[in-house]
Amino acid sequence: MLFYEPLFLFLFFPILLIIYFVIGRTRPARKWILLLGSFLFYAWSEPIFVWIVLASSVADQRIGLFIGASEDNAARKYALALGIVLNLAILCYYKYTIFLVANIDWLLQALAKPPIALPAIALPIGVSFVVFEKITYLVDVYRGLSKPSRDFSQYLTYVLFFPKLLAGPIIKYHDIIGQFEQFPESHADDFFIGFSRFMLGLIKKTLLADTLATGADLVFGQSPANLTSSDAWWGVVFFSLQIYFDFSGYSDMAIGVARMLGFRLLENFNMPYIATSMTDFWQRWHISLTSWIREYLYFPLGGNRAGAGRTYFNLWICFLASGIWHGAAWNFVVWGAYNGLFLILDRLFLLSWLERVPVWLANLITVLVVMIGWVFFRSTSLSQAVHILELMFNVASAPASAIAIAPDVKSVAFVGVVVCVVQRVFAHRPDFQRFFDGPRSQVALQAMLALLFIIGIGKSVAAPFKPFLYFRF
Repeated sequence: MLFYEPLFLFLFFPILLIIYFVIGRTRPARKWILLLGSFLFYAWSEPIFVWIVLASSVADQRIGLFIGASEDNAARKYALALGIVLNLAILCYYKYTIFLVANIDWLLQALAKPPIALPAIALPIGVSFVVFEKITYLVDVYRGLSKPSRDFSQYLTYVLFFPKLLAGPIIKYHDIIGQFEQFPESHADDFFIGFSRFMLGLIKKTLLADTLATGADLVFGQSPANLTSSDAWWGVVFFSLQIYFDFSGYSDMAIGVARMLGFRLLENFNMPYIATSMTDFWQRWHISLTSWIREYLYFPLGGNRAGAGRTYFNLWICFLASGIWHGAAWNFVVWGAYNGLFLILDRLFLLSWLERVPVWLANLITVLVVMIGWVFFRSTSLSQAVHILELMFNVASAPASAIAIAPDVKSVAFVGVVVCVVQRVFAHRPDFQRFFDGPRSQVALQAMLALLFIIGIGKSVAAPFKPFLYFRF
């Protein structure tokens, strides 16, 4: 069930809101309404995997209770390891089995051995987000950041909370459990702010990201032999903007839906394309994942406490893991290693050098580095990524495009670039914001938002289905 499809907009969410606020007068009632609504929301898309989530959540709770009650530190460590392994086993089976078998088959073929039959395994929507949040609970209990949940329905509500379920933000247990214990009231301001945020996210997805996807798919769906340098650059620009508006649009909608229900989710994006270094970029892009990796992988590996060499190694391993988390393919592994390399270069010398150049130049260099990385992320294989990069930097290539890219796609790309430029202006010149603080400006902005929202709904109904990019992660 998608946030912008009619089933959610005109049936599921309105009915849930009415039941939640009219019938849910008490905390237990609201908890059960939200839990059953979240279960139905996920079961609609994943009628089989939802039962695996349910069963594994029972295991999580029992393990968490043991960790919380045991005074034997070794036993607590073994229990934590068991819980993490059980959750990672789910992730590895669904996400990495085919990848591993395909690579084993490649080795067997080189040795003239018969291949292993590839299994048919469908990747459940949001499996990576679900598993990471379940691991968060176990580690938080082990560290003493949170008490083990004795109320299974409350823990399951955290796991299945539908606004963030399919593509985040990744919510750490200790950051939100207080809200699930209290079930905060939703006031008129919460509903207005949440709905405005939801409208913004839907506009980003339907009017910007989905249009840009048409151009990116056209370029990356071609054989490199049919492309020129111009085509390659257009394709990378399209995808760089698409993935930002697509993923930040989902985050906006998730944060907005949660806010309408009275919950506050942490931000997941902070104008990433105004970053002036790769370190800065990863503090602005997919903030919840970066934060999760820092707290649950980088720090346990030793962080920066064991000398410079170990720090660089830990950084690289963390972003290599981030690449593998994003996808079971070698191009994602290279993408993670590529980002880890630039974070190491930042610490070695690049960050200090970028701080001495003009801000606009540091921003331009950073965006270029990010865009090169997106080539690996979007390509269907490493060979395609290499061909696209060769085309991008082949100055002898013909300047005219060999494929027909629709003018509306280029126009939307221009709008996307303008949005990013405006973000940079506002970030460095906050005095410009006063032009939008007046009541008339606010009314005009809300009216424009509402109009674009209506157009976005119409487009989502009429246009072909385009799932959120991060659903496959």
